[in-house]
This record gives sequence, structure tokens and C-alpha cells, in this order.
Amino acid sequence: MAIGALYFWALSRDPKGVPQYEYLVAIFIPIWSGLAYTAMALDQGKVEASGQIAHYARYIDWIITIPLLLLALSWTAMQFIKKDWTLIGFLMSTQVVVITTGLIADLSERDEVRYLWYISGVVAFLIYFGLNSPPLGALVFDSCEPEYPAASSGVSLF
Repeated sequence: MAIGALYFWALSRDPKGVPQYEYLVAIFIPIWSGLAYTAMALDQGKVEASGQIAHYARYIDWIITIPLLLLALSWTAMQFIKKDWTLIGFLMSTQVVVITTGLIADLSERDEVRYLWYISGVVAFLIYFGLNSPPLGALVFDSCEPEYPAASSGVSLF
């Protein structure tokens, strides 16, 4: 993780038109994840619930880094056009719901309650995927240089 953060820091010294705030996010993500995984390596960030271990340090990592990764992806998709902050906010917030429901499910003691939370998270993910992937993919396709549309459409579908 430290190598990744240092790599993005090195790239930020010669940004080549990329705004510094994008490098800040790119540097922050591996630092944050490295701290969370260090805690787990030191046998921290976990709690026993219902006879199983819930690793809440992972959820703390994910609830910060996944929305930031989606933010960075959105900035890339909208590099040459006006940013759609409503779409970006929706992308990020649905993932917070997915991650939070997963943590609550892990901490739930009754199986039926656990499944309710897992299903809620899956529904939130399906909403995210179904409603946001086509618009973001279209933004990538529409904002590409004319010689790259076929490649960009394949990437957006991936």
C-alpha cells in the first residue's frame, strides 16, 4: 500500500493536466487501506458476534475507499465534460448502503435478520448497478476522442 501511495505521490509532482485533488484521493486510498489492514494484521478490528468473528476493520476500510474509488472513476469518466455531481453522489451513497448493510448483517445474531440485511444490501447494489452503470458508461463513451469509442464502450461494459 505504501508503494502505491508513493507512486501516486511521484506522479503528482508532474501532473500532466490532472488536478491535484485527484492525486490526493489516489494517495489517500492506499494509505487508509494500509492502516486498516495493518490493524487486522495486528489482530485488531474484529469482534465476535453470534459465534463468528466480524472483521469490522474491513468495513471501515471499504466504507471510505469504495466511494472514493467511485469518485475517482467518475472524475475519469467525466474528465472532458461537466461533472454530474448528482450521479457521483448517488454512486457513492449506494455503496455506503451496501457496505453498511453488510456490516449490520455480520453483526446480527438472528439468521432471519442477517438475511434481511444481506438482501437489503443486494437490492442497493442492484439499484446502483442497474441505474448508474448505463449513464456512467454513456458518459465515458460520449466524452472520448473520436478514435477511441469502440475501446471505451468495451471498458464501460466491463
